[in-house]
Amino acid sequence: MAELLLLPFLAGVVLTGIHAYFGLHVVARGIIFVDLSLAQVAALGIAIAILAGHAVDSAAAYWYALTFAMSAALLFAVARRHAQVIGQEVVIGIVYAVCAALGVIVLDRAPQGAEHIKQILIGSILTVGTEQLRHLAMLYAAIGVVHWLLRRPLIEASFHPQRAAARGARVLLWDMVFYGSFALVVTSSVRIAGVLLVFSYLIVPAAIACMLAATIRARLLLAWLLGVVMTAVGLAASWAWDLPTGPALVAAFGAATALTCVLAVLRRTSMRQFGSAVAVVPAMGGMLIMGMPQMDQPWLDAIEAAAPQAQELFMPPADVATRRDAAEAIAHAEKELVELRARDQDVRWGAVQMPEEKQERLRQYIAARAEIVAGDQLVLRELRRQTRLRQRWRLGAPLFLLGVAACLLLNRRSIFARARRRR
Repeated sequence: MAELLLLPFLAGVVLTGIHAYFGLHVVARGIIFVDLSLAQVAALGIAIAILAGHAVDSAAAYWYALTFAMSAALLFAVARRHAQVIGQEVVIGIVYAVCAALGVIVLDRAPQGAEHIKQILIGSILTVGTEQLRHLAMLYAAIGVVHWLLRRPLIEASFHPQRAAARGARVLLWDMVFYGSFALVVTSSVRIAGVLLVFSYLIVPAAIACMLAATIRARLLLAWLLGVVMTAVGLAASWAWDLPTGPALVAAFGAATALTCVLAVLRRTSMRQFGSAVAVVPAMGGMLIMGMPQMDQPWLDAIEAAAPQAQELFMPPADVATRRDAAEAIAHAEKELVELRARDQDVRWGAVQMPEEKQERLRQYIAARAEIVAGDQLVLRELRRQTRLRQRWRLGAPLFLLGVAACLLLNRRSIFARARRRR
């Protein structure tokens, strides 16, 4: 595991180093989707290169993408100067939508267009090579040095644009430097990480850092730490659950954002408000069971899967016996199917020799066992449907009343106070 994921992890660290810094500028400028837009413009350049007969990872495709991205960067820099006429975010959104549509049109004409679209979206960070990573690190280090030398005017243009304009600073020039270097970073990152993961590296660590820290230095250090940790978590989840690497990393960044928001809300929530929110959950669950008993209830399904007795409480003895027999049959058949499918794979790959007649009989038996399992699962679904109808009033009504009573009890003082004011 460590050998396979080392280079992707280092690539994530390199991406974090440059994107977290640019993310702080992007958040300060309020142009959250500029990265998606620039990445989509670069993707359009790659799509045109593919249509012209170049490989996705070729030098020609890179220069196509960079040319398109630099053109969009110049447009965004000029658009900021005319924000009163048309908002910069409007221009960014239009560019993104148009380039996304054009990319689909172009790749529709290219061989294996759907695969290329998938690769551009989710990237191939798992297959990054040592030489590719070295070039990327050197490029980002050079851009970092340039931004360090020009940090004062660039920070002022992003974080204090009105002050910069008031003292006559050449804001347009620094915007062009910022967007030009940003386009170079995005174009280089999209080739290995894809549009979605590049956006996550740019926005998520910076946004979380802005929520938790006040100074630019503290935000940058925190964003770097978060990016590295989320890279490790996403790669570990991808390995443990056999998930696509790019989407797993994006999901890890999303989970970090959700957790941070929940914790931020909890910090500002009183115990009474928290208790009321908790009490709403059973009330809503009971209302859904009463109003729509045939609707999927994943939370109730999870409880019944962990403790089957919770469902059997609402079943007559005959249904309980049927449910247990079907569940045992499914468990036994699925265990057998795992062994049979493994044997079938060994035969297909030549690890085990078997006559053609026996191979066909094995496949037919697997299909028959799978049909039996599907029939038993249909029995369980029908029993669950009937149980939900019984639970409509016997479970839904008590849950609803319990939640409402808890809410009223927790908020009794405010309710009485409002009643007194009305009198």
